[in-house]
Amino acid sequence: MSQTELMATAPPPKPGFFQRSVQPLFGTPLNAVITIVCLWLFWIVAKAAWGWAVTRAVAEGGGAICRAGSGICLPFLAAKARFMIFGVYPYDEHWRPALAMAVFFVAIGVSMIPRFWGRWLLAVWAFALVAGMVLIAGGAFGLKPIPTTQWSGLPLSFILTAVGLALGFPLGVVLALARASKLPAIRVIAVFFIEVIRGVPLISILFMATVMLPLFMPTGVTVDKLLRAQVAIIIFAGAYIAEAVRGGLQAIPRGQYEAAASLGLHYWQAMRLIVLPPALKIVIPPLVNISIGFFQDTTLVTIIGLLDFLSTVRTAMLDPEWVGAAVLEGYLFAATIYLVFSYGMGAYSRYLERRLRTGFD
Repeated sequence: MSQTELMATAPPPKPGFFQRSVQPLFGTPLNAVITIVCLWLFWIVAKAAWGWAVTRAVAEGGGAICRAGSGICLPFLAAKARFMIFGVYPYDEHWRPALAMAVFFVAIGVSMIPRFWGRWLLAVWAFALVAGMVLIAGGAFGLKPIPTTQWSGLPLSFILTAVGLALGFPLGVVLALARASKLPAIRVIAVFFIEVIRGVPLISILFMATVMLPLFMPTGVTVDKLLRAQVAIIIFAGAYIAEAVRGGLQAIPRGQYEAAASLGLHYWQAMRLIVLPPALKIVIPPLVNISIGFFQDTTLVTIIGLLDFLSTVRTAMLDPEWVGAAVLEGYLFAATIYLVFSYGMGAYSRYLERRLRTGFD
């Protein structure tokens, strides 16, 4: 083969940094104009943010000084950060929810590493749940008991989300399998449950669990308000997860079911070994989207008297010393926390998609 033919059959050279990064921004007159306008807007926003957060920042003083200034009120964040995070939980006991959250984060971090995936993770999570509950609730190992009425702030939002999704996921999988069942009675019950729960907003279910449920309880019997809210969130999460998993089950080719039947596997073996693993890989994006949405929707528990993270931020801003002095600071603090958690979940889901090579191509 001649040199000319070799050059013709050789793969094209990989584009350089300029071709990959710069040329698309200024490759055409329209792209150049759009790029310049975006850079100009970015410069205006960055300049204003720098002036507010650095140049005109109020580094010390009280609410009166912050109200007179035009920059970020750093004294407010220093004075109210612990209250915004832990809420009305006893001040001297803040180390307990902090340590409980650290235990949860360690368990989450271990679970995110593929080489650690195995049945022993169930023991890790069992320990994390028990240790977290003991630390926050107290009453054992010499820890002062703390009633659930004082559980608040970021730990409460995290507990409602983590427990709600952890228990809502198996419920959703069972509901999805029931809805796809060939047994009419089971299928009708699953369809009715899912459609009723998804047909009303979460705020209505929380209201029913908190206000209406006690009316049907026997005299003298009460259920903890936090437990009622947690059960409502688990049920709501289960209904939404069920529809996402059902979509994954419908995407599995019929041949997979036939292959499982030809191997002599009974129903649960076929689901566990053949059908569910690829179905769950397909629905990773919607499941993560549901998780992010539920983490943000925990703010609704404020209507039933529970102080979630956003509620403690709002309460901190209502302090007479800081009223009108740090509105933007408080909401930016809450937005940053929500952004960190939400972006982290989204980034990990994209990593899982790449690792598991989800998709239909």
